[in-house]
Amino acid sequence: MKIRQLISAAFLMLLFATISLAGPPLVCHTFDIANAKSLPWISDNWNLTGSESYDTNNLPADTLAILDSDPTVLVHMETLRRAALYGAKDPAALKRLLLKLAARSDIVTSDNAAIAQFDLGYFAEILTQVHWIAKGFANPAQNLDGYARIKKSLQLRPNDPQIEFAAALVTLEGPASDHQRYTQAALVGAQSDPLLDRNLSTHFIGPRSETMTDLLSRNFSVKVARQ
Repeated sequence: MKIRQLISAAFLMLLFATISLAGPPLVCHTFDIANAKSLPWISDNWNLTGSESYDTNNLPADTLAILDSDPTVLVHMETLRRAALYGAKDPAALKRLLLKLAARSDIVTSDNAAIAQFDLGYFAEILTQVHWIAKGFANPAQNLDGYARIKKSLQLRPNDPQIEFAAALVTLEGPASDHQRYTQAALVGAQSDPLLDRNLSTHFIGPRSETMTDLLSRNFSVKVARQ
């Protein structure tokens, strides 16, 4: 796990230098969830404004209620991103949420086992990236292999293009073969998934930055004709 964290740190330094991004993609890119319910958000960019009135004591319960009520993976990705940013300001609430996600991944039925594994793994990967940009942030998921959980979710729910999209983002720094496979699957799947297609077309941060498709496929030729 430590080796992967060191590789991730080196990758993020290279990422910032080569494409002038403001931060790591799981944290610093807002996902389009249309009109779906998520945690409250008043900011017009990826980060909190500092003027939020949301009571983070409710973070674990509110987050789980949203995750359990909407099966859309992109809604989970954006909700967990917001939860991580709120939780970075309230370590106790953040730890309670992580523990609840872990417990949920152990007791779910076969019908929702894949998404429960995904939520725990993706949240752990977000927290790893928060660690690189939030001064003094103590990552409660530092010993959790989030990527392994995401791979398990794909074993339970193969060929889910939105999970493939998330996995492609998580593996931007490698393994390269996994990243290429996930990116290819997400691009193909987006042809029949309008929400995913919109998300792939969005710019990472601002109109002058590259699109998510370009970010994911920059190092190899996997771009698929978008219809």
